Amino acid sequence: MKKNSKKAWFITIEGPEGAGKSTCSETLVSFFEANRLPVICTREPGGTPMAEKLRSTVKNRPEDGETVHSETELLLMEAARAQHVREKIAPALAQGISVICDRFTDSTIAYQGGGRDMGCETVRYFNDFATGDCKPDLTILLDIPPETGFARVAKRASADAASDRFEAEALEFHNKVRNTFLKLAEAEPERIKVVDASGTKEETRAAVEKVINEFIR
Repeated sequence: MKKNSKKAWFITIEGPEGAGKSTCSETLVSFFEANRLPVICTREPGGTPMAEKLRSTVKNRPEDGETVHSETELLLMEAARAQHVREKIAPALAQGISVICDRFTDSTIAYQGGGRDMGCETVRYFNDFATGDCKPDLTILLDIPPETGFARVAKRASADAASDRFEAEALEFHNKVRNTFLKLAEAEPERIKVVDASGTKEETRAAVEKVINEFIR
């Protein structure tokens, strides 16, 4: 008998750069599939064709050098989210399919609200407008010091990593992001479960499996 008897769950994965969100996604998908529970995996910004185009715009440096202002960045994020929720997340949940999402509203509060100093309440207002009543049932926050995350990111030799505006930010920015994530977890301990992601992949995977087992069983 499942402790949480919902027809489907909306689970989000959060954390700073290099925390291992992809590994966490794989672990969660494997858990659902092993238990014969229908599930899809998606990401933000992105998840639909239109939202993926907005992802490219908001994450990459403009080729002409134009400045991407904080307000522009926030609104692009929310536009992608509004499309994503209505086209993919909400329909899947309505069909009884659980959704695992790599980043969601907590990332926007951490990066734009905390990192960009736009204010958490301002960002929450736009989050609520974009998502309506679509809220995560469980959030796994992979916590890692920015220095450790940077070291991991540096090993990723890819064009995406080279042009990513967020990965290029200074350590101070990423410390503010991490601190905001931890404050969110402290304020909502029932929803947000913090996992120490500074160890090996195997250690992180085991910790994630423990969280999802305790949540669903």
